[in-house]
Amino acid sequence: MSEEPIPAVEAEFSWDTLVERYWDRRPVLFRSVTPAPFEASEVFRAAVAGSRGAHEDGRMPPNVQFTVEHVQRDAPAGALPTDEDGSFDAYDARLAARLDGRRHALVVNGFHAFDPALWSRERAFFDPLWRAVGLPLTGAITTLFHGTYEHSPVGVHKDRFATFMFGLRGRKRMRFWPRRPWDEAVSTKTDYARHTAASVYADVGPGELLYWPADYYHVGESASAAPATSVNVGVPRDEHHAGYELEDLLADLDPARLAGHGGLDTLPATPDTALTARGPGREGLLAPALPKALTTAVHALYEFAEPVAMGRRVTVVSLRRWTAGGFEPVPPAAPPRALMDTDRLRGDRHTRIRWDPDGPAGTVCAANGHETHTSLGHHELRRLTDALSGRDPVPVGDLLTTAAPGPRREDLRTLLEVLESFRAVHREP
Repeated sequence: MSEEPIPAVEAEFSWDTLVERYWDRRPVLFRSVTPAPFEASEVFRAAVAGSRGAHEDGRMPPNVQFTVEHVQRDAPAGALPTDEDGSFDAYDARLAARLDGRRHALVVNGFHAFDPALWSRERAFFDPLWRAVGLPLTGAITTLFHGTYEHSPVGVHKDRFATFMFGLRGRKRMRFWPRRPWDEAVSTKTDYARHTAASVYADVGPGELLYWPADYYHVGESASAAPATSVNVGVPRDEHHAGYELEDLLADLDPARLAGHGGLDTLPATPDTALTARGPGREGLLAPALPKALTTAVHALYEFAEPVAMGRRVTVVSLRRWTAGGFEPVPPAAPPRALMDTDRLRGDRHTRIRWDPDGPAGTVCAANGHETHTSLGHHELRRLTDALSGRDPVPVGDLLTTAAPGPRREDLRTLLEVLESFRAVHREP
């Protein structure tokens, strides 16, 4: 038995074809995707932004992995892309000289959070899928893979994600097994040569899209000696845990940690944050006090047991999730800027502003995964969104007169400034 290419290949990409024939069923390669969800220059800009933020002690940023010949580096040491490189071609040339031709892999997790324009394009591309199969309960993930590595650093493995791989530069080979190809009690394997005969594969080049379901074991390989660049989007399908939603309800976690290796369930723990199960000691007695983190969690649960507080938290988390468009963590909001009556605003055609009552004090208003509180009510917000839905930009003064005449004009101006910082509206030159 010899390895074979995957049998499913389509000339043109369409969501109808993917959902009807392949979703949660089998891998498929699409030779052409129009419009392209990612552009090389945009991806490089996000790669630079995502590679910043090394620890004060010089360790690698928490969302970045860099390996040289299968050995993972724990410090950047000049190996990550920078603004001075300007492009992947220049970065590759600098790295080839620095590493003396050794194989390497750059992986940037939480990739969409580092460039608002890339994130917006990605959300628009995937919106038809969410309409067909539903919005992910927890956000889809985006990961950059770049380099000359022989195979994925983790080896053969299975994710809980259905995956879309977009080829940007070079050629990459993805190898698949419909079930685990080994009998050993391990979840990943880097020495898989004796299992390749039972696999199928697909070579992915620039402009092509490869999809595979969550239940397939797989590994990425270099199809040539030249560097290859791809962006993977993972949609959670298997092993969903209610704990992910519970963490959302209890606390706003640091987005930098959410974008780290492996997600929430592999975040590094410290003695103050670890929830450790502690049984009786040698004397058969339980510890005299709960661990600090467990005490904090119990207090948080007690606070949220109050119906009003829990209801508001559910509202906030729901609005964030619906407006994030399926991809979290979201890019951070920009600093608000003052708006004059003569400034003209245009609504973002990919952004929907949502809101929900926040008791007698006003409304929670959300866009692009961010929320704010406003004293404005439903009818005022409806008039505002209707006024912003046209093709032409609208002067701020007209919006204030139309949506909130009277004493709440300045409240609306403040809200517009915040919505602009959320990138839900855009100021015309």
